[in-house]
Amino acid sequence: MEAAKQLIKRERLWGHKSPHLEIARRHRRHWVEEHRFLETLISIAAFSICYFVIFPYSINFANTHAGGSVPDIVLSNIPVYNVVDFFVYGMFALITFIAALCVLDPKGSPFILNCLSIFVLIRSVFVSLTHLGPFTTHAVSDFGPTITNAFFGADFFFSGHTGAPFLMALIFWDNKTLRYIFLVWSVFFGVIVLLGHLHYSIDVLSAFFITYTIYRICIWLFPADYMLFNKYKL
Repeated sequence: MEAAKQLIKRERLWGHKSPHLEIARRHRRHWVEEHRFLETLISIAAFSICYFVIFPYSINFANTHAGGSVPDIVLSNIPVYNVVDFFVYGMFALITFIAALCVLDPKGSPFILNCLSIFVLIRSVFVSLTHLGPFTTHAVSDFGPTITNAFFGADFFFSGHTGAPFLMALIFWDNKTLRYIFLVWSVFFGVIVLLGHLHYSIDVLSAFFITYTIYRICIWLFPADYMLFNKYKL
Protein backbone atom coordinates (compact mmCIF):
# COMPACT_ATOMS: atom_id res chain seq x y z
CA MET A 1 0.00 0.00 0.00
CA GLU A 2 2.80 2.42 0.91
CA ALA A 3 4.64 1.57 -2.30
CA ALA A 4 1.51 2.33 -4.33
CA LYS A 5 1.11 5.69 -2.60
CA GLN A 6 4.72 6.55 -3.34
CA LEU A 7 4.25 5.59 -7.00
CA ILE A 8 1.17 7.79 -7.33
CA LYS A 9 3.00 10.64 -5.61
CA ARG A 10 5.95 10.22 -7.98
CA GLU A 11 3.67 10.27 -11.03
CA ARG A 12 1.68 13.32 -10.02
CA LEU A 13 2.64 16.35 -12.06
CA TRP A 14 1.72 19.15 -9.68
CA GLY A 15 4.44 19.47 -7.09
CA HIS A 16 6.80 17.19 -8.99
CA LYS A 17 10.50 18.10 -8.61
CA SER A 18 11.06 17.89 -12.38
CA PRO A 19 7.67 18.25 -14.12
CA HIS A 20 9.22 18.53 -17.61
CA LEU A 21 10.97 15.18 -17.12
CA GLU A 22 7.75 13.62 -15.86
CA ILE A 23 5.86 14.87 -18.92
CA ALA A 24 8.56 13.44 -21.20
CA ARG A 25 8.41 10.11 -19.37
CA ARG A 26 4.65 9.96 -19.79
CA HIS A 27 4.91 10.53 -23.52
CA ARG A 28 7.64 7.92 -23.95
CA ARG A 29 5.60 5.38 -22.04
CA HIS A 30 2.43 6.18 -23.96
CA TRP A 31 3.65 6.35 -27.55
CA VAL A 32 5.77 3.18 -27.47
CA GLU A 33 2.60 1.13 -27.08
CA GLU A 34 1.32 0.60 -30.62
CA HIS A 35 -2.34 0.26 -29.70
CA ARG A 36 -2.20 3.48 -27.66
CA PHE A 37 -0.69 5.32 -30.60
CA LEU A 38 -3.40 4.05 -32.95
CA GLU A 39 -6.12 4.73 -30.40
CA THR A 40 -5.00 8.33 -29.96
CA LEU A 41 -4.81 8.90 -33.72
CA ILE A 42 -8.33 7.53 -34.15
CA SER A 43 -9.69 9.79 -31.41
CA ILE A 44 -7.98 12.81 -33.00
CA ALA A 45 -9.38 11.88 -36.42
CA ALA A 46 -12.89 11.38 -35.00
CA PHE A 47 -12.82 14.73 -33.25
CA SER A 48 -11.51 16.48 -36.38
CA ILE A 49 -14.29 15.00 -38.51
CA CYS A 50 -16.98 15.95 -36.00
CA TYR A 51 -15.67 19.46 -35.40
CA PHE A 52 -14.46 20.48 -38.83
CA VAL A 53 -16.88 18.58 -41.11
CA ILE A 54 -20.13 17.57 -39.41
CA PHE A 55 -20.51 20.59 -37.12
CA PRO A 56 -19.94 23.29 -39.81
CA TYR A 57 -22.44 21.47 -42.02
CA SER A 58 -25.05 21.56 -39.25
CA ILE A 59 -24.42 25.28 -38.64
CA ASN A 60 -24.79 25.98 -42.35
CA PHE A 61 -28.01 23.99 -42.42
CA ALA A 62 -29.36 25.86 -39.40
CA ASN A 63 -28.43 29.23 -40.88
CA THR A 64 -30.21 28.54 -44.16
CA HIS A 65 -33.35 27.31 -42.37
CA ALA A 66 -33.43 29.80 -39.50
CA GLY A 67 -36.89 31.14 -38.71
CA GLY A 68 -37.97 34.09 -36.60
CA SER A 69 -37.06 34.97 -33.03
CA VAL A 70 -39.23 34.09 -30.03
CA PRO A 71 -39.80 35.87 -26.70
CA ASP A 72 -37.50 34.87 -23.85
CA ILE A 73 -38.21 35.52 -20.19
CA VAL A 74 -34.58 36.44 -19.50
CA LEU A 75 -33.49 38.18 -22.71
CA SER A 76 -36.69 40.21 -22.92
CA ASN A 77 -35.91 41.76 -19.54
CA ILE A 78 -32.20 42.59 -19.79
CA PRO A 79 -30.37 44.95 -22.16
CA VAL A 80 -27.87 43.58 -24.65
CA TYR A 81 -24.18 43.97 -23.79
CA ASN A 82 -21.15 43.82 -26.05
CA VAL A 83 -19.56 40.58 -24.85
CA VAL A 84 -18.20 39.47 -28.22
CA ASP A 85 -14.55 39.47 -27.10
CA PHE A 86 -15.31 37.31 -24.05
CA PHE A 87 -17.41 35.01 -26.23
CA VAL A 88 -14.72 34.41 -28.85
CA TYR A 89 -11.44 34.68 -26.94
CA GLY A 90 -12.91 32.76 -24.02
CA MET A 91 -13.59 29.78 -26.25
CA PHE A 92 -10.12 29.93 -27.77
CA ALA A 93 -8.69 29.99 -24.25
CA LEU A 94 -10.80 26.95 -23.32
CA ILE A 95 -9.61 25.01 -26.37
CA THR A 96 -6.00 25.89 -25.57
CA PHE A 97 -6.41 24.82 -21.95
CA ILE A 98 -7.94 21.47 -22.90
CA ALA A 99 -5.16 20.87 -25.44
CA ALA A 100 -2.59 21.59 -22.74
CA LEU A 101 -4.19 19.02 -20.44
CA CYS A 102 -3.97 16.42 -23.20
CA VAL A 103 -0.29 17.23 -23.69
CA LEU A 104 0.46 17.00 -19.97
CA ASP A 105 -0.65 13.36 -19.91
CA PRO A 106 -1.36 11.73 -23.30
CA LYS A 107 -3.03 8.65 -21.82
CA GLY A 108 -6.01 10.81 -20.88
CA SER A 109 -6.39 12.36 -24.34
CA PRO A 110 -8.40 9.53 -26.03
CA PHE A 111 -11.21 9.75 -23.48
CA ILE A 112 -11.22 13.56 -23.55
CA LEU A 113 -11.29 13.70 -27.35
CA ASN A 114 -13.90 10.97 -27.65
CA CYS A 115 -16.15 12.78 -25.17
CA LEU A 116 -15.77 16.02 -27.10
CA SER A 117 -16.48 14.20 -30.38
CA ILE A 118 -19.74 12.76 -29.06
CA PHE A 119 -20.59 16.17 -27.59
CA VAL A 120 -20.09 17.90 -30.96
CA LEU A 121 -21.91 15.12 -32.84
CA ILE A 122 -24.98 15.21 -30.58
CA ARG A 123 -25.04 19.00 -30.59
CA SER A 124 -24.90 18.93 -34.39
CA VAL A 125 -28.04 16.78 -34.40
CA PHE A 126 -29.85 19.18 -32.05
CA VAL A 127 -28.76 22.19 -34.12
CA SER A 128 -30.07 20.55 -37.29
CA LEU A 129 -33.46 19.91 -35.68
CA THR A 130 -34.02 23.39 -34.18
CA HIS A 131 -34.31 26.41 -36.48
CA LEU A 132 -34.94 29.46 -34.32
CA GLY A 133 -33.61 32.76 -35.56
CA PRO A 134 -31.48 35.15 -33.46
CA PHE A 135 -33.15 37.12 -30.70
CA THR A 136 -34.39 40.53 -31.83
CA THR A 137 -31.44 42.28 -30.17
CA HIS A 138 -28.02 40.66 -29.90
CA ALA A 139 -24.31 41.44 -29.86
CA VAL A 140 -22.78 41.73 -33.34
CA SER A 141 -19.45 40.19 -34.33
CA ASP A 142 -16.69 42.24 -35.94
CA PHE A 143 -14.24 39.32 -36.22
CA GLY A 144 -14.63 38.72 -39.95
CA PRO A 145 -16.61 36.10 -41.89
CA THR A 146 -14.74 32.97 -40.75
CA ILE A 147 -15.15 33.45 -36.99
CA THR A 148 -18.57 35.04 -37.43
CA ASN A 149 -19.87 31.99 -39.29
CA ALA A 150 -18.32 29.62 -36.74
CA PHE A 151 -19.39 31.45 -33.56
CA PHE A 152 -22.42 33.54 -34.47
CA GLY A 153 -24.60 31.25 -36.53
CA ALA A 154 -28.12 30.03 -35.79
CA ASP A 155 -26.84 27.02 -33.82
CA PHE A 156 -28.65 27.90 -30.62
CA PHE A 157 -29.92 24.71 -28.97
CA PHE A 158 -28.05 23.78 -26.93
CA SER A 159 -25.28 26.18 -25.83
CA GLY A 160 -21.89 24.71 -26.68
CA HIS A 161 -20.12 27.48 -24.78
CA THR A 162 -21.93 26.42 -21.61
CA GLY A 163 -21.86 22.68 -22.21
CA ALA A 164 -18.22 22.15 -23.25
CA PRO A 165 -16.59 23.40 -20.01
CA PHE A 166 -19.28 21.59 -17.99
CA LEU A 167 -18.37 18.38 -19.80
CA MET A 168 -14.73 18.95 -18.87
CA ALA A 169 -15.75 19.54 -15.25
CA LEU A 170 -17.50 16.15 -15.25
CA ILE A 171 -14.48 14.47 -16.84
CA PHE A 172 -12.08 15.95 -14.25
CA TRP A 173 -14.52 15.70 -11.34
CA ASP A 174 -12.03 13.90 -9.10
CA ASN A 175 -9.53 16.72 -9.56
CA LYS A 176 -10.98 19.39 -7.29
CA THR A 177 -8.99 22.27 -8.79
CA LEU A 178 -9.85 21.48 -12.41
CA ARG A 179 -13.45 20.68 -11.48
CA TYR A 180 -14.04 24.17 -10.10
CA ILE A 181 -12.07 25.88 -12.87
CA PHE A 182 -14.33 24.31 -15.49
CA LEU A 183 -17.52 24.84 -13.47
CA VAL A 184 -16.72 28.54 -13.13
CA TRP A 185 -15.87 28.64 -16.83
CA SER A 186 -19.24 27.08 -17.69
CA VAL A 187 -21.24 29.50 -15.52
CA PHE A 188 -19.19 32.41 -16.88
CA PHE A 189 -20.02 31.45 -20.47
CA GLY A 190 -23.67 30.95 -19.55
CA VAL A 191 -23.84 34.51 -18.20
CA ILE A 192 -21.90 35.90 -21.18
CA VAL A 193 -24.16 34.40 -23.84
CA LEU A 194 -27.26 35.68 -22.04
CA LEU A 195 -25.85 39.19 -21.59
CA GLY A 196 -25.01 39.30 -25.29
CA HIS A 197 -28.36 37.74 -26.25
CA LEU A 198 -26.32 35.17 -28.18
CA HIS A 199 -28.34 32.24 -26.85
CA TYR A 200 -31.84 31.82 -25.54
CA SER A 201 -32.12 31.01 -21.85
CA ILE A 202 -33.36 27.49 -22.63
CA ASP A 203 -30.14 26.87 -24.58
CA VAL A 204 -28.08 27.61 -21.48
CA LEU A 205 -30.25 25.76 -18.97
CA SER A 206 -30.64 22.64 -21.10
CA ALA A 207 -26.89 22.45 -21.75
CA PHE A 208 -26.20 21.19 -18.22
CA PHE A 209 -28.73 18.36 -18.42
CA ILE A 210 -27.88 17.28 -21.96
CA THR A 211 -24.13 17.43 -21.29
CA TYR A 212 -24.44 15.21 -18.22
CA THR A 213 -26.29 12.64 -20.33
CA ILE A 214 -23.56 12.85 -22.98
CA TYR A 215 -20.93 12.21 -20.31
CA ARG A 216 -22.74 9.07 -19.11
CA ILE A 217 -23.08 7.87 -22.71
CA CYS A 218 -19.34 8.31 -23.22
CA ILE A 219 -18.52 6.23 -20.14
CA TRP A 220 -20.70 3.47 -21.62
CA LEU A 221 -19.25 3.80 -25.14
CA PHE A 222 -15.58 4.04 -24.15
CA PRO A 223 -15.07 1.94 -21.00
CA ALA A 224 -11.41 1.16 -21.72
CA ASP A 225 -10.56 4.82 -22.32
CA TYR A 226 -12.46 5.75 -19.16
CA MET A 227 -10.53 3.22 -17.08
CA LEU A 228 -7.24 4.49 -18.49
CA PHE A 229 -8.28 8.06 -17.80
CA ASN A 230 -8.85 7.19 -14.14
CA LYS A 231 -5.09 6.81 -13.89
CA TYR A 232 -4.75 10.49 -14.86
CA LYS A 233 -2.55 12.08 -12.19
CA LEU A 234 -2.27 15.82 -12.65
